[in-house]
Amino acid sequence: VERDTVDFISRTTGLTPVASIEQFTEEKLGSAELVVDDRSCRSVRITGCPPQAEGRKTVSVLVRGSNQLIVDEAERSLHDALCVVRSLVKKRALVPGGAAVEMEVSQKLNLYSRKIFGIDSYCVKAFSEALEIVPYTLAENAGLDPVKFVTELRNSHTKGKTNSGVNVKKNKISDMLELEVVQPALVSTSAFTLATECVRMILKIDDIVLSF
Repeated sequence: VERDTVDFISRTTGLTPVASIEQFTEEKLGSAELVVDDRSCRSVRITGCPPQAEGRKTVSVLVRGSNQLIVDEAERSLHDALCVVRSLVKKRALVPGGAAVEMEVSQKLNLYSRKIFGIDSYCVKAFSEALEIVPYTLAENAGLDPVKFVTELRNSHTKGKTNSGVNVKKNKISDMLELEVVQPALVSTSAFTLATECVRMILKIDDIVLSF
């Protein structure tokens, strides 16, 4: 059994994985009427799940394609869609896409940096400028002029158009809510949190020792 299928089998049959034989007890066993390891399609088929596994239901999605590249792309698309649903379940909120959130937060931090003094002002200003990398990269990946679009997007948010974002289809700045271009709020908050934690971790490094 492959490592990536252990969790699937555990939830389906109601068993509890153990790391050593000393932990192997009867209450950790699972049961099923039939378990087939189908090598032809590289999958494990389980039927006849026990009643105790109810509430931990699993679903199999069969992805097929003419070649491995198409299958891998379909699997990635399905995984991305499931991640969006999971994010909405965890936090039921949507925000405008097209880097609208990042630019709006950048503008708010830029204004706040002018109200404080000392090294804190420089830190907030740097955080504000770093957030503009998101619309810059988005425009650059779409084959647009990143400097031009970031400047236009910044001016749009300065005028109070908080939902403005990069419209890569029409090559202009548009209202993302009118275009129904949205993303889970958890995606943005997680990105801010993880990026901040990464920077804090790097700043705590006093020295680097190289080994050859």
